Amino acid sequence: MRVLLLGPYPPPFTATLSNNVPLAYGMTADEATFALGVPLNYVRGLPGNEIFLAFRGQGGSGLFPNRHRLYLQFRKGRLAGWKGDWGHNWMWQ
Repeated sequence: MRVLLLGPYPPPFTATLSNNVPLAYGMTADEATFALGVPLNYVRGLPGNEIFLAFRGQGGSGLFPNRHRLYLQFRKGRLAGWKGDWGHNWMWQ
């Protein structure tokens, strides 16, 4: 028997991990935008071989707003790789 709990519960721990990105190699930019649920911002590159930036506000404790940066590399119009960049935390400066 499966029980579905509804309410203001925090996401499961696995949803806050940095490797919990719904991306797959070979996606187009439109598919990556849909999978991430955020728009992609052009950084640089020629058409078909661009680097895009996505700002993700997921994960963390929820006590402070966050905007994790995720860079996506496209080659020949397909997703070839991605890298998260969490920058410097302002609290530890």
